[in-house]
Amino acid sequence: MKSNFNNGEETNLSLAELLPGESGRVVRVFDEGPADRRLMDLGLLPETPIRVLRRSPLGDPTVYELRGYRLCLREVDAARVRVQPDPGRAAPARNDRGVQSAT
Repeated sequence: MKSNFNNGEETNLSLAELLPGESGRVVRVFDEGPADRRLMDLGLLPETPIRVLRRSPLGDPTVYELRGYRLCLREVDAARVRVQPDPGRAAPARNDRGVQSAT
């Protein structure tokens, strides 16, 4: 019987959940179709460091930096990627809508 306890998944987030200024490492990309395969072709592979640079004024899309280039993804695509946030990260201040404050 397979157990789901203590498998480390609780510390993983979707890439879309990281805020500008935060970074992490790719854990996995769901591989259920050609769009997911394209994400992997773009360099979103396990253990790849990735950093959130900025979000558009309306919150979608978001610009990420990985493998020496910048990639802009819609939230629906970024949600297909699981990341392990960097340890000891200080979460930027957020307002009540989850948007990073300009402090």
